[in-house]
Amino acid sequence: MTLRRIAHLDMDAFYASVELLRYPQLKGLPVVIGGGRRKIDEDLMLGDTSRALHDIPVSEFPLLRDYTGRGVITTATYAARQFGVGSAMGLMKAAKLCPQAVLLPVDFAQYRHYSQRFKSIITDIAPLMENRGVDEVYIDFTEVPGGQREAGRVLARLIQKAIFEDTGLTCSVGVAPNKLLAKMASEFNKPNGISIVMEEDLQPKVWPLACRKINGIGPKADAKLKSHGIETIGQLAARNPAWLVQTFGNKTGAWLHDAAWGRDNRPVVTESEPVSMSRETTFDRDLDAVRDRAELGAVFTRLCEQVAADLQRKGYVGRTIGIKLRYADFQIATRDHSLTSYTADAPAIRRAAGLSLKRAPLQKRLRLLGVRVGSLLRAEDAKLLPTEPETAHDRNALLFPDD
Repeated sequence: MTLRRIAHLDMDAFYASVELLRYPQLKGLPVVIGGGRRKIDEDLMLGDTSRALHDIPVSEFPLLRDYTGRGVITTATYAARQFGVGSAMGLMKAAKLCPQAVLLPVDFAQYRHYSQRFKSIITDIAPLMENRGVDEVYIDFTEVPGGQREAGRVLARLIQKAIFEDTGLTCSVGVAPNKLLAKMASEFNKPNGISIVMEEDLQPKVWPLACRKINGIGPKADAKLKSHGIETIGQLAARNPAWLVQTFGNKTGAWLHDAAWGRDNRPVVTESEPVSMSRETTFDRDLDAVRDRAELGAVFTRLCEQVAADLQRKGYVGRTIGIKLRYADFQIATRDHSLTSYTADAPAIRRAAGLSLKRAPLQKRLRLLGVRVGSLLRAEDAKLLPTEPETAHDRNALLFPDD
């Protein structure tokens, strides 16, 4: 019988590693990626055209201690993480922990380029790959030649080597009987490691781990588990399934029991239809809907254009247009507006988003603004549907109304 072997491949500090390809002189130093591009970043790259980027002295790079603003960390090198700096942490807070860290802006275009490169390498070797974001994938090794050798280690090593030779980037791979365990295993031996988990490894390797190591158990669920004296996966596995169902509900309770026992039958899905596409931005300072209307309007238009470009590039149209607001007090408001027909047109998305915005409270200052397009359909399928005329109500939407 062929053993099911599923791999989870996670690129090591992906954004930071891509930046180190551009700036190899920063290797080994604490480097933080986050915030928007500033004039100092433009000056760094364009200031002296007579020298290559890898020749820029380390002393010329902007440091985290000099940052002022509201940005957050996207990722950090392992050298920076040793100071307690991590993803989603505010840059100002991180500056207190590691003021000497070099601060670089996020460059999504570059990260997408390398993401496509490493995924293309994987599918050339093992075609059954599930895309899980810019820097991680699941791969089905089960029927791939060499996928069973050393329980998957040989194929994992081959993929690691091929990615490094083509891109100069490293990755960590976990191979296990299913996606749940493979995801955990990929964290066991970072960076540039390979970890193998067999069914018989559940008790010695997995049960001693904290419950948060199970993908899907967030802070709230973990706090509730701890309130019942459950801190490790082994302690969770020891609980009666009926008690878990009674305490957490039918669906969640059953899932917690299965997860603790390493059960997961989800297949590796090579293609999945997106439910929605969105773009959002966090402002460097809180903005007022009236006094900062021009600035907000420009950002709003740009977000709509970016979502429209994403839809067109990926071949989708949508008919539910929504907005997301996060206020200065971190409260969130969302509103949706449904169109009579599908679209990927930026002006149409902008008008519909404006209608959604008219129904949202705008008295408080804004920290974040986002635009979302849902109810997606492939563009070629939408062509087969009858179209309905746009209404005057759709046409007359305002961006940031004062009424």
